[in-house]
Amino acid sequence: ERMKTKKKTKWELFRKQGALQVFVWMGMIYLIIFNLIPMFGIIMGFKDYSITSGVKGIFTSPWVGIKWFREFVTDYKFGTLVRNTVMLSVLKLIFTFPLPILFALMINEIHNYPFKKILQTCSYLPHFISWVIISSISYQFLSQSGIINTLLQALHLTSKPIGFLTEASKFWGLAVFLDVWKEMGWWTIIFLAAITGISQDYYEAAEIDGASRLQKIWYITLPCIKSTIVVVLIMTMGNLFGGGLSGSNFEQCYLLGNSVNAATSDIIQTYVFDVGLSQGRYAYATAVGLIQSVISLILIFASNFVSKKLTNQGLF
Repeated sequence: ERMKTKKKTKWELFRKQGALQVFVWMGMIYLIIFNLIPMFGIIMGFKDYSITSGVKGIFTSPWVGIKWFREFVTDYKFGTLVRNTVMLSVLKLIFTFPLPILFALMINEIHNYPFKKILQTCSYLPHFISWVIISSISYQFLSQSGIINTLLQALHLTSKPIGFLTEASKFWGLAVFLDVWKEMGWWTIIFLAAITGISQDYYEAAEIDGASRLQKIWYITLPCIKSTIVVVLIMTMGNLFGGGLSGSNFEQCYLLGNSVNAATSDIIQTYVFDVGLSQGRYAYATAVGLIQSVISLILIFASNFVSKKLTNQGLF
């Protein structure tokens, strides 16, 4: 009888949470279809699979072991691809991770509520603009005949157009700048939410003790949002090769990259796209993508381990 009552109670609770359960299960179904099931395709990286073979499928294709991994490591592009991927990702980590925190602290110190809301809204609106649109705008503004170069020459600040999109040395700076402009406001929302949850009693006590604004930020605000910062940092490290907070390395390099700036715009993701879809080498592309995924997984565990040792905060 107690078991029946317990089951009845659980069923009633499930019915009360009907709408919430629908949302949860829809999310679970999405993850199963688009994240879990495709994991079986990893085996393709160890097979001699070809979509043009007709008869042989992924599981029936001959096993080749680490042939494709060895081919990628010995490819003449390997050094350039790894260097570009790592450098672009590290630069984005250095600039795009701390700036949303600083921006959130700045917005939190603004006491003019209407101006504060307008500033916050304007800062996160670029997040909703696709990289396709941003790349088109970039060409309009930064091409040799674009608005920026025309203005610089009209003001006699330069004698000839600057190759923002055609000089390899300028690509990393351009990518980081656009990434900060697009995503800084969006990630600021998370840190602002964490700051909002801090009890005002701490600030009132600090004000009574004569603490300045900077002291309240340093000794109250930052320590109170430390757990949020750590979680976001671990997520950023896990997606470091994808672009950090925004995960936009591929979109930027594919849309803004060209044969002229290829020395700095070619990364592992664009290489995978090229050999996988353009050349039809799906097995080889799977192996290369798997290498990047394994490295990302290692970075997640490593950053979580270091974070737990230093701050006693982590994801798991």
